[in-house]
Amino acid sequence: MKSEKENIKKEQKENKTKEEKKQAKKEKKRIKEEKKEANKFVQAMKRKWLIDGSRTLALVLLILSVFLGINTGMKVLNLTPIDLTQEKLYTLTEESKEKVKNIDKDVNLYFVGYKEDNLDLELAKQYKNANERIVTEAVDSSSRPDLVEKYGIQDTGASGIIVECGERSKVLTARDLVTYDTSTSETISIAEEKLTSAIISVTTNHIPKVYFLEGYSNFISNYNMTYLNVYLANEVTEVSTLNILSTRNVPEDCDTLVIPSPTQDFNEETKTAIIDYINRGGNILWLNARIAVSLDLPNVNEILNLYGINPFEVGIIRETKPSKMVGNSPDLVIPNLENSKITEDIYSDGVIFANPTKININKDKLEELKVVEKDLVVTSEGTYFRTDFENKSATATEGEQTGPFVVGAELEKTIKQADEEAGTSKITSTLIIFGENYFVSDYPFTQEYQYSAIQVSAHNKDLVLNSLAYLSDREEDITARKSTGTVTYTATKLQDTIVKIIIFTVPAIIILVGLVIWQKRRRKK
Repeated sequence: MKSEKENIKKEQKENKTKEEKKQAKKEKKRIKEEKKEANKFVQAMKRKWLIDGSRTLALVLLILSVFLGINTGMKVLNLTPIDLTQEKLYTLTEESKEKVKNIDKDVNLYFVGYKEDNLDLELAKQYKNANERIVTEAVDSSSRPDLVEKYGIQDTGASGIIVECGERSKVLTARDLVTYDTSTSETISIAEEKLTSAIISVTTNHIPKVYFLEGYSNFISNYNMTYLNVYLANEVTEVSTLNILSTRNVPEDCDTLVIPSPTQDFNEETKTAIIDYINRGGNILWLNARIAVSLDLPNVNEILNLYGINPFEVGIIRETKPSKMVGNSPDLVIPNLENSKITEDIYSDGVIFANPTKININKDKLEELKVVEKDLVVTSEGTYFRTDFENKSATATEGEQTGPFVVGAELEKTIKQADEEAGTSKITSTLIIFGENYFVSDYPFTQEYQYSAIQVSAHNKDLVLNSLAYLSDREEDITARKSTGTVTYTATKLQDTIVKIIIFTVPAIIILVGLVIWQKRRRKK
């Protein structure tokens, strides 16, 4: 009995051992199968990565190819780069295109020592789109040693621009393409004005000459009207000062005489020289700032009287309409521009005058003087003329004259009628006069304004430059000019939308599409 029990236990033990071996064998086989499956997965992942990696690489190469192709195409086609600056500082204006489009001479602009990606060089290349005869290229001393030697330009540490047309040429430096605001230390680009001016100066047959009368005013062209001097030079105008005590006359080559705010009377010699200039058909731009104290100016007034203008009075014009003043300051007046050849391009934009004075035109005397008058700038009916500076009232008080007032006018005086029998032409003298001078000066309007008056309103500059162009018989230079200043991203509404779509929307769409594809593939598995 005992032996039988032992045999049963032995048999059970053997069966258990066999079962354990069988289970161990199955586990080993399972592990082997799992390893095999894992290897298959790894291989599949390797193949998938290789395929996806190849596709990614191919996509990257395709994108790079497209980018390089577009870049090369833009260079070949000479397309204008996108300019997102508010004043389009790196896009050639329509005014410049109009000025150069009819030039029938070959003009070369050589940028010595400049790299191809220079913004001023890119701007200059746009002239060719307006006129095929204007060619711009970047050169250096090794490629064009003749130019470097001829014009004395060194491209090591410096740069220069040669504007050449036949035997005539003009050389600009990098400094010529900018000006500076000393009050804000701001660098202001005037590249387009300088380049267009240089192109015209080497192709034109006549450059007008403007003389600023000196010795009788606190406003001096090279002291407190330096910005106006810079802008005039950009307009292809030669600017000089005139001291009649030295020259004893107004030079024959004077196209326009500028007389800024006399604060002392002309002597007899100066008065006679100016009258002689008028009688030979000379033109005058007269800028007259407000008068705070009574001045005895008989000779000055005698010249003004030739055009039917009575003496200026002590006093200032102040504004009461909020829409016609700046910053709620009645002293900063926004007058109305009358439609004329001088103002037609800036007609709807306006200028800013600081305490202008009224121009007293004797309309009853104009016909006798053979003068035709045209208003250019007129204040609103909300203005008044204050002679008592102790009066602090913000509105006109009893006895004060109310507007509108003429603060800018053109007066054409006929000196001599045409005589067909004698073969002589009509001789006229034109006076453009403004009852303001600060608006084109280097002075800021107030302590709060950091910019000079001529820079605060772009059309302050345009009004005086258009007047000088008109007086110099250069109507093609009458225009609204590009404002210059610090380059900032101030895109238009459309440009801003496009940029935001590129920056935000396009990447979001790509990510969304990727997630959808990933989910679909995951469900298929």
